[in-house]
Amino acid sequence: MRNAAFFRAAGRRPAVRRLAGGALPSAGTRMRTMTACEAVRRLAGGALPSAWTRRTPGAVTRTVRRLAGGALLSAAVLLLPAAAAGHPMDTQNAAFVQGVDGPAPAPFLYLGAKHMVTGTDHLLFLVGVIFFLYRLRDVVLYVSLFTLGHSITLLAGVLGGLQVNAYLIDAVIGLSVCYKAFENMGGFERVFGYRPNTKGAVLVFGLFHGLGLATKLQEFTVTDAGLVANILSFNAGVEVGQVLALSAVLVAMTLWRMRPSFARHAFVTNAALMGGGFLLTAQQLFGYVFYP
Repeated sequence: MRNAAFFRAAGRRPAVRRLAGGALPSAGTRMRTMTACEAVRRLAGGALPSAWTRRTPGAVTRTVRRLAGGALLSAAVLLLPAAAAGHPMDTQNAAFVQGVDGPAPAPFLYLGAKHMVTGTDHLLFLVGVIFFLYRLRDVVLYVSLFTLGHSITLLAGVLGGLQVNAYLIDAVIGLSVCYKAFENMGGFERVFGYRPNTKGAVLVFGLFHGLGLATKLQEFTVTDAGLVANILSFNAGVEVGQVLALSAVLVAMTLWRMRPSFARHAFVTNAALMGGGFLLTAQQLFGYVFYP
């Protein structure tokens, strides 16, 4: 996951490298100030005024910080309605789950697929996971680790009666989105001086996402008759929905990567992704405090 490669064209000066997460190569650091400023302006998607290119490196830093803050605010506003339905289970579906008495693989398969396709938190995390994955085998590897993690805790949560607070587990899921976006922005290298194990992180967060899925089913009375078959069908449906959602995301990402705008907007896009994760977390913590 060489996310630094997508910011190479943004500039070489130290100030520019810090803005891009500290991951830009050191070669060519003798670029003139005007060129570096123009590069960051292109990284910001051309949204900065032309007069901005004449500012000092310190002004560059302050301006891009404001840009990132604006991206976070915009993401919060745009994702607020979706965040409220991070784990959708409408009244009709809930009534069906509670009324099932015996194996019902097809309906549970559908419910699992619907839950994943409409689950904002899961989709945002997966977008972060595949954002800088180009090779299909890497996509399959990371998605398989995520699948393994959430399958284990989904089955353990429902079949083994593992109880967790739904608000807190969903708050952790929101933080998983923030984590992945921060990693994509090179934040760990720049702030902490190290790069975490990306595969291990995806597996661990997959465990939390599986618990989030389990809490939704645990909210309803599910009979023991056909429970194993129904939960396995639900989990299979989650995988079907995951494949469908990821296929659409991969097609869109592949088309976007073919355009110069990908390198220009990758940093700000991950800042917006982080904003969405913070919003999801804040919403769940609000529910935990005021609606225990």
